[in-house]
Amino acid sequence: MLEEVERWLSRRSWSVADRPLERILAAKRATTVSVVLPALNEEATVGDIVGVIRRELMSEAVPLVDELVVLDSGSTDRTAEVAAAAGARVVARDDVLPRIPAVPGKGEVLWRSLMVTSGDVVCFVDADLRDFSADFVTGIVGPLLTDPEVHLVKAMYDRPLGDSPGQGGRVTELMARPVLNLHWPQLAGFVQPLGGEYAARRSLLERLPFPVGYGVELGLLVDALHTVGLDGLAQVDVGVRKHRHQDGHALGRMAATIYRTAQLRLSRGHLVRPWLTQFERGEEGFEPRTYAVDTEERPPMAEVAEYAHRRVA
Repeated sequence: MLEEVERWLSRRSWSVADRPLERILAAKRATTVSVVLPALNEEATVGDIVGVIRRELMSEAVPLVDELVVLDSGSTDRTAEVAAAAGARVVARDDVLPRIPAVPGKGEVLWRSLMVTSGDVVCFVDADLRDFSADFVTGIVGPLLTDPEVHLVKAMYDRPLGDSPGQGGRVTELMARPVLNLHWPQLAGFVQPLGGEYAARRSLLERLPFPVGYGVELGLLVDALHTVGLDGLAQVDVGVRKHRHQDGHALGRMAATIYRTAQLRLSRGHLVRPWLTQFERGEEGFEPRTYAVDTEERPPMAEVAEYAHRRVA
């Protein structure tokens, strides 16, 4: 590990317990905080997450979160209804920036969320978390409110796979971590580089391009490194993350997207073929299934005319 990264780990890796809630609230002052939950068919979990944030972080006694938005990317279940009943403002993906046709993908939703939120700090939380704790929010928002030199904070945590502790995060270990260690060794200290729980200053997010798909977390982390430097990034241990796991084929498609995102940043010249062929056993043996790899990226939000107009207004 680079000596720079070892120093960073001692200076920019914390536990949620390092910043008590009282200290965070005292440091908040006029800074506003938005929490965004990107959601697609998460009726089983989204209501509990919204409820915890509303009760524990949006009360008169604890006014940490100013805005809570669930951005629904086309759910066919009761996600929107459950989230609204729990107290979130629900926004449909296709209603945001209708001039730009939406494409499927998590990054697409996160990018559009900047248009419908106003917080100085934007905190992203995946909507499929089980046994959700408010620590996921306070942990990653805290450093941004107490340290002006920090611009982006990732959550780190244990990720069990069923009853096996520490076996989650398979795409991280098999694809993202090797790629980062080889090509961006300054980021080798991040425990969960692909984690969906992170917070950042709007002033940073609006300057970054957003890969539209699963590569958004890696893309934002790499681009943030080049924009604010390693010392502008941090991570906080928030305990254990329990969520829905994907099957092996879905993980393969995620890994291909991660590689494509990294390759695009390594070279703006020749790009690898943006397709992935996988095999599934059918009635006549193994059958190929070919999937497109997400390649599209949205420009920095600061370059979008509607966003610029809103800021002026």
